[in-house]
Amino acid sequence: MVYLDNNATTAVAPEVVEAMLPFFETHWGNPSSLHTFGNRTKRHMDTAREKVAALIGASDPSEIMFTSCGSESNNTALRGAASALRNPPHVITSQVEHSAVLAPCALLEKEGGRLTHIAVNGEGHLDLDALKAAVAEGDAPVLASFMWANNETGVVFPVAEIGELIHSAEGLFHTDAVQAVGKLPVDVQNVPVDLLSLSGHKLHAPKGIGALYVRRGTRLNPLMLGGHQERARRAGTENVPYIVGLGRACELAMQRMEEDAAREQRLRDRLEGGLLATCKGATVNGDPADRLPNTTNISFEHLEGEALLLMLDDVGICTSTGAACESGSIEASHVLKAMGLPRPLLNGSIRFSLGRYSTEEDVDYVLDQLPRIVGRLRELSPNVHD
Repeated sequence: MVYLDNNATTAVAPEVVEAMLPFFETHWGNPSSLHTFGNRTKRHMDTAREKVAALIGASDPSEIMFTSCGSESNNTALRGAASALRNPPHVITSQVEHSAVLAPCALLEKEGGRLTHIAVNGEGHLDLDALKAAVAEGDAPVLASFMWANNETGVVFPVAEIGELIHSAEGLFHTDAVQAVGKLPVDVQNVPVDLLSLSGHKLHAPKGIGALYVRRGTRLNPLMLGGHQERARRAGTENVPYIVGLGRACELAMQRMEEDAAREQRLRDRLEGGLLATCKGATVNGDPADRLPNTTNISFEHLEGEALLLMLDDVGICTSTGAACESGSIEASHVLKAMGLPRPLLNGSIRFSLGRYSTEEDVDYVLDQLPRIVGRLRELSPNVHD
């Protein structure tokens, strides 16, 4: 089995599992309890909060709010910040955000806000002139959300420049950094970001745990009510084992990020170069340089990504396609559509995302199998033209 879908989820690191186990077996106290048993658990949770803060450069661990996932973090950031404003906001985002940002932005528009989507070019880069124009309109408080790095293409946005533009209009800036944290250096002290989302299962922690960075002084109304947890920003007993696991995963990321990134980029480039050389009609989508070190998105002209995906799975290769299945039909990636990919390339995209446990042997196996699959599909496809 070759797993090259690490942007979807990562394996839980053995060190993370080891760190979590005591909190199922012996340290299972409620961190809100005042007795010694509860306080001992709370101390471990506070240590984990410090580790998450350290990974993203937050100076105050209290700025870290634990959530269940990146989607909850995004929803809390956008809906919580909007509800704390006196007037409905001018919500500004990009056309290529994850649905966990696009959906709450659409909801804010239905609730009376104004919504502007900023376009990207053919390499997936944001139209900064259009963003400047939107920010300058000044008809409502600005609430902006732009991802740090795209989940499909890996293209990295200039978040520091975006933040400066938003703050020049005294707006709030949220970034969905789910794909960036643990893969790229992130320092909220050097980037003017008010809210930042991250997810544990993208950096070798379990599914079901995430965090939201809330810069000190940022007003945020809670979505979950009924308790004082997380500085009254999210009611509910904290998921201590998973919080401890996230802390350990962040600690490992700090120790290994540079080494992991260099190795993953080397493997990715060998995979990408080999496929471009051996698969006729193969094209890389997105900026080939300014992207995550582990990600490549390749279109195979006139082929269907779903067919490629299924045939890869048959030979034990796990990856993903940019298409989404809704109501029994295949819908092309909204990211690739926004980038203006022509139809012969649009439906034939495959995303390969490597991770800490990817190997040379994995790459060799894909380079052995995928050209054969592409060749077979080209023989069967009536739409292939020489």
